[in-house]
Amino acid sequence: MYEEKFAIRLAQLRNIKGVSARDMSLSIGQNPGYINNIETGKALPSMSAFFYICEFLEITPQEFFDYDSKDPSEIKKITDNLKKMNPDQLGNISAIVAGLVK
Repeated sequence: MYEEKFAIRLAQLRNIKGVSARDMSLSIGQNPGYINNIETGKALPSMSAFFYICEFLEITPQEFFDYDSKDPSEIKKITDNLKKMNPDQLGNISAIVAGLVK
C-alpha cells in the first residue's frame, strides 16, 4: 500500500515538474530506468536517493508525503510571500482564498 502511494506521488510530482522519468533518473545520478522502476512498483529508493529526489523536485520530504498538496513547490512560493505581508494584507488574502474554495 505505501509503495503504491509513494509511486503515485512520485509520478504526480514529476509530471508537475514536466520532466520525463528517464531525464529525472539521469539528473539524480541514477540509471535511465531508475525512476520508472520506482513508479511501477519494482523498487523503492534508498533514503539518500529519496533526498536527491526531493532536492530535484525542489520540495522537502514532508511536502513529498503531504498527499493533499497537489503542487508543493508552488504552495511553498505562496507561503514564502505570505510571510512578508502585514496583518491587513494577510486578512485580505485570507478572504480571497476563502471565497475561492467555497
